[in-house]
Amino acid sequence: ERTMKTSIVFLLCISLFPGFSQGRVVREDETGFAECNVFFPGQVPPEGFTEPFHVKICQQYNKEPRFATLYSTKDKIPLYSAFKFTKPAQSEEENWLVEPQIDDPENDLHEMVHEADIGGTVANLGANQALTSDYVGSGYERGLLNPSLLNEKDFQVATYTLTNAVPLSPALSKSWHRDIGKVVEQALIPHCSKRDHLYLLAGAIPSRVQVKGKVSVPESLWLAACCDAPEGWTLGLVKKISDENSLADLTVRELEKQLLPGVHLFKGNCGKDKQSQEKREAVLQVVSQIRSGEQAGTSNNQENKDSGWVRRVAGIIATPFIKLLELLIYIFVELVKFVFYFLWLVVKRVVGTILDGVYSLWNGTVSYLKAVSMVLISIPYDVGRVIVNIFLGFLQIVGDVLSLTYRILSIPVGFVLHLAAFPYHSICAIPSVLKDMATGIGGTFLLVIDATATVLHGFYYLASHIVKRFVPKGSSDD
Repeated sequence: ERTMKTSIVFLLCISLFPGFSQGRVVREDETGFAECNVFFPGQVPPEGFTEPFHVKICQQYNKEPRFATLYSTKDKIPLYSAFKFTKPAQSEEENWLVEPQIDDPENDLHEMVHEADIGGTVANLGANQALTSDYVGSGYERGLLNPSLLNEKDFQVATYTLTNAVPLSPALSKSWHRDIGKVVEQALIPHCSKRDHLYLLAGAIPSRVQVKGKVSVPESLWLAACCDAPEGWTLGLVKKISDENSLADLTVRELEKQLLPGVHLFKGNCGKDKQSQEKREAVLQVVSQIRSGEQAGTSNNQENKDSGWVRRVAGIIATPFIKLLELLIYIFVELVKFVFYFLWLVVKRVVGTILDGVYSLWNGTVSYLKAVSMVLISIPYDVGRVIVNIFLGFLQIVGDVLSLTYRILSIPVGFVLHLAAFPYHSICAIPSVLKDMATGIGGTFLLVIDATATVLHGFYYLASHIVKRFVPKGSSDD
């Protein structure tokens, strides 16, 4: 339900703000970079980048293709961005975006979105691409391969995506954008008769150094230019990460050898058979002037060449001292940082100890006040309980006294009552006794009579039997 709500809000934002930046991960069944093939000569992208972790992205804005990017999900940086020069403009406010489908191909979000707007809606966010959190506190900036300053205002929003950024030191990022801007504006554009036929590839070669164990720091940055027009030419430039002032020119073929095996940046080497060597020499001359710090467009006389050579020699001689000075400054800054960090730890420890003591004192005071309050509250209760116990004891004593008094008084009262009742019971018993005596005498007399009669009857019965047995029978009358 949360994902659905977020998606609805996102779609409403797109409908309400038509300038929302968009990007699209190209499907495997599509040819090249789909709509973004227009940024390659002959609409054919570079060949040789065939690793499974190479992802093709067509960067769009207002539903229009702005540039193409080949992104490495292994190194979490772009390998190159292909674009055309439009018009230099002032840099817009940075508003960084991410590509949801790199981490979650099944996600319904098909456009680049702000990282803060998709929290919890994209599965495994950051698994295959760099996030803003990967750069925070690392000492590296998000350096754009396709510089925003080489694009007009409507194009700049699309360049501020983390799929177009590599980790660069602040000084190197500034140097890269400055040198590329000068080379494109002063050397490449003036010597390409058809500006819309100037194709640019800005790339990075990953190293083993990683930011926070995730995002690879480039070993070097490179730029490949192709003027696919009558009197065309190609050019390669490389800037080493170890030297921000370096800017070496070389042929595209030499540049390809520094990349992956089998890489071909431009179709047919950008019309190699029709290339103008004079144009290329003119471009290299301006690049040399930019590299030596001179302004493009000045006359190429011997005095300027000597001046450039002297500056080069002076630069070579001064470089160790400059590096030593930078090292000393770095050590001084680190010492200052260490001192401040140490002082911060001391202050933190002291303040922590003080706060712990105050907290312990506060807890002790609260406990003491609580105990005293409980004692004060219990005093009235204990006094009341004692008073109640005393009263109950008094009532018990009174009860015992009354019970004892009753028992003492109940003894003579009973005796008197029994004594008073004796004559009544004695006199009233005489008739009953006389009656019982008469009944006894009468009974005895009747018993004697019954016994005598019984004995006589027995003798009579015995005598009659004897007579009948021994006396002869006579007449019936006898």
